Amino acid sequence: MADRRDDRDDRQDRLATPKGAGRGLLGARRGKRESKDRFGGFSEAMARGMGTPWFLVGMTIFVGIWLGYNSIAPHDAQFDPQDQGFPLLTLALSLQASYAAPMILLAQNRQDDRDRVQIEQDRVRAERNLNDTEYLAREVVALRLAIKDMATKDFIRAELKSLLDDIEDQRRAEAQTAAGEPDAATEPRP
Repeated sequence: MADRRDDRDDRQDRLATPKGAGRGLLGARRGKRESKDRFGGFSEAMARGMGTPWFLVGMTIFVGIWLGYNSIAPHDAQFDPQDQGFPLLTLALSLQASYAAPMILLAQNRQDDRDRVQIEQDRVRAERNLNDTEYLAREVVALRLAIKDMATKDFIRAELKSLLDDIEDQRRAEAQTAAGEPDAATEPRP
C-alpha cells in the first residue's frame, strides 16, 4: 500500500515538473536529497585545500621529486626529459592552474553571496536594535517626566506636617470654644 502511494507521488512529481527539469548534465535524474550546489561545495573544498601550507609543501615536494628523478635518472628511464624542458610537468602544472583558477573564483563568488546575506542580516539586526534603543529612550524620558510630577518624600512630609498642625490648631480651637475661652483667631488684634 505504501509502495503504491510512493509510486503515485513520484508519478505526480514527474508530471508536475517540466521535461528537462530535475535532470543532470547527461540527462540522468538527480536524486531529491542531492544538493543543488554540490559542485560549488566541491570547489570551495578544493580552494580551501589549495590555500593551505600543506598543499604548498606537498606541491613543492612533488615537483622536487619530479625534477630530481627526471634530472638524475638514466635518459631511457626519464618519462619527462630534462633536455626537452620538462613538457609533462609544464602541462600538469598548467592543467592544475587552469582548473584551480575557476574553482577559486567560484568559491569567492559563493563567499561573496554569503557575505551579502550576512551584511543584510546585520543591517536588519542593527535597524531593529536602533528601533529598540529609540523606544527605550522614549520610555526613559516618559518615566523622567512622570517622576518629575510625582510627589517626593520631603514634599509629602511637609504636607502631612502642615495638615497635622492644622488639625492640632482646630482641636485647640474646639477645646477653647468648649471651655468658654475666646478663640485666639477670632480675638481682635491691637
